[in-house]
Amino acid sequence: MLRRSVIDFHTHTLLSDGELVPAELVRRAQKNGYSVLGLTDHVDPGNLQTILGQTRTLALSLRGCYENLSILPGVEITHVPPVLIGDTIKKARDLGASHVVVHGESLVEPVAPGTNLAAIIAGADILAHPGFLTEKEAALAAERGVFLELSARGGHCLTNGLVAKLAHKTGAALLVNSDGHDIGDYLTPDRQRGIALGAGLSEDKFITLMAEAARLADTFARKI
Repeated sequence: MLRRSVIDFHTHTLLSDGELVPAELVRRAQKNGYSVLGLTDHVDPGNLQTILGQTRTLALSLRGCYENLSILPGVEITHVPPVLIGDTIKKARDLGASHVVVHGESLVEPVAPGTNLAAIIAGADILAHPGFLTEKEAALAAERGVFLELSARGGHCLTNGLVAKLAHKTGAALLVNSDGHDIGDYLTPDRQRGIALGAGLSEDKFITLMAEAARLADTFARKI
C-alpha cells in the first residue's frame, strides 16, 4: 500500500489567531503524519516583518530536529485591501517568506470584493478558501500558476466543490490545506484524502494533487 503523509501549507499559531506556540504545532504535526508544515500566520503591511521574522527564526532553529518534516515559514495576507495586495506579496518575498498565501473571499468572512482577482494577478502562491470563485479567475490562476485551496476548515470549506469543479474545467492546480488554528483542526493522511474526495476529486486526481504538492514544497524549501 502506498505510504501517505500530510503536506499542509496553511496553518496558524498564537503569533496570530492560533492556539499553539509554533514549536508545539510542529511537534503535533509530526505526530499527525506531516512531512511538510507551512506556518502561515495572518499578516498585513503593519505586522508582516515582525510575524515573518519570528516564524523564520523558529523554522531555522528547528532544522534537523524532526526527521522527515520540512517546516516552511510563510504568511497569509489577510483582509488587506486589494490595491495593497501586490506590494504586500512583494514585501513578504523580499523578507524571506517561503510562500505567500492570500486569504480569499470566503463565504464566512467580510473579505473585500476583488481580493481573489488581486491575489491572482499579483502572483500569490496559494489563494486560500476563495469562496464563489469565478471561471475567469480560475482560468487566470491556471495561467499564472496560482494554486487554489480546498479547505478543511469549517465555513471556508463550503465552496470546495465549486472550486474543485472550476479547477478541473480550467486546469488550475489544487491543494488541500487545513487552515488549522487549534488542535482539532490539523490533518491526518486520511482526513486530507477525505477532504479531496469529498470535494469531488477521484482517487487518481488526489494522488496527482499530492505529487504536485510535494514538488511545490521542494520549491518553497529552496527559498528559505
